[in-house]
Amino acid sequence: MNRKRLIAMLLTAAMTGTMLAGCASAPAAAPAASSEPAAAPAAQAPAPAAEAAAETAELPDLEVWDVNNGFLEIAQGSETYNWYKDLIGVGIWQPYVEWNGGTTYGEQLNLRIAAGEMPDVFQPVNGMEKELAENDALLDLTDLLPEKAPHLWETIPQDVWDVVRTYDPTGQGRILMIPQVVAFPRMTGLIRQDWLDKLGLDMPASQDEFVEVLRHFKNDDPNGNGQADELPTGGRMEARWMDHLFSMYGIAMWEGNPQWDIYDGELTYSGVTQNMKDCLAWIHELYAEGLLDEETLLNDKAAWDGKIKSDRVGVYYHWAQGVHENAAAIEAADGAKAEYISLPPISAPGYEGWYTQMQVSGIMFVAKNTDDPAKIDAVMKMFDAYGNQDLWLDMYLGVPGMHSVEENGKQVRLPDDFSTQTNLILQPANYIATTDFTKYILEQIRSDEYGYAYDCSIDNLSHLNEYGKTIAGDGIPSSIYSDYPDIQSRTLYAEYASKIITGEYDIDKFDEFVEKWYAYGGEEVTQKAREWYATK
Repeated sequence: MNRKRLIAMLLTAAMTGTMLAGCASAPAAAPAASSEPAAAPAAQAPAPAAEAAAETAELPDLEVWDVNNGFLEIAQGSETYNWYKDLIGVGIWQPYVEWNGGTTYGEQLNLRIAAGEMPDVFQPVNGMEKELAENDALLDLTDLLPEKAPHLWETIPQDVWDVVRTYDPTGQGRILMIPQVVAFPRMTGLIRQDWLDKLGLDMPASQDEFVEVLRHFKNDDPNGNGQADELPTGGRMEARWMDHLFSMYGIAMWEGNPQWDIYDGELTYSGVTQNMKDCLAWIHELYAEGLLDEETLLNDKAAWDGKIKSDRVGVYYHWAQGVHENAAAIEAADGAKAEYISLPPISAPGYEGWYTQMQVSGIMFVAKNTDDPAKIDAVMKMFDAYGNQDLWLDMYLGVPGMHSVEENGKQVRLPDDFSTQTNLILQPANYIATTDFTKYILEQIRSDEYGYAYDCSIDNLSHLNEYGKTIAGDGIPSSIYSDYPDIQSRTLYAEYASKIITGEYDIDKFDEFVEKWYAYGGEEVTQKAREWYATK
């Protein structure tokens, strides 16, 4: 491996920072384990792993990094460490690394890699896996998966593994990454049904009706605290996490990142389309009228989540299957029983609205390259457990007494508590499960106290397949952005979109953005994208 080149690249990335979609309840997810619904296993207590532990007594521990939205670290020898070791036969630990939408995490990960201290297994961000793969820094999983992780190999569909092979930047078709697999459009707009009911409003079916609902949310005190503190809708900095607004214009979008789909008969980046121009002009109108949180373009993940959980937000965009978590936080804050329901797709005049669906939504894990057979066995033991559906419920419930408690004879997941709970590393129910399996898990962990909130999550899952459209660019490799990191990180798009929304730029400046985007590498990236699509 060209060590000097790798270190220089990573130190540069660490200084400039990384941009990645930040995931709240767990990052991106509604993933499907196979093209067919996964069979739901019987409810069970945490699976005993005495036999597995005996077989792997000599396996080394693994340092694993992934999304942590504020939970405690997993120290070696801790309760969570021992729980994982009993469950899967391998000890896994994780230092606390702030996620911050992926930015701080990426900076710290790059520094560790550049210092020669790469974690054993980690979630890569901002396309860093490409450079690592080119420099032979990632473990080749091609032959190891079917031999040593058959559960994971068989759980993820073969056509997805074929897509992952295209991610090998060397052209050898190796499997170097564990994908996030989404079988349904897990993310939608989420609207307060209880606010609609309180104000005597129907679910909006048109863009005009949607705007009228936002006005009522702003002016009619639906949270009932006597203060004009409601935020009709909003999102986060860089025009992120408000895809429910962009979806009305048929814009392929994932967590605020423009994607590739067919426009005017050709595969095109949605960020440079007429659809996007018209949408940004409309979002500016919402901003000018005060229907969009005025701090939207300043909100980081913590700030926006805090507003949602403080019973102030009428419509937001996130995982439809996870609304029970925010509902529990809202009830704890002020006693309100928030009912967040999926907002059916709305079409702007002249457009067809839909929510973006991508079966392959990102990279979940990569492993550090090593010649140590014991370390390889430990990595593959963890990957095999990750794909073992008999363990998924236990992995979701977490450590008994810390993440879940027994209620009426079954384990029930507790609300998130950053002060007492450690992070849960392996969450396949979020990243490789089907709608049926996800619904099954929610039914198993449904608590009486927050039953109404779980019912919202379960009901949302029943409608998601109707609301999504699989985009033409599903599975497109990050290698199309080679030599054009600013295009991949959306730097130019984020600048122009943000300034158009706030009114600093007139909408006509969008044309200038499009010209610059193509001039700064968009032409080359588009050519690579279309060449990939032609062979899809």
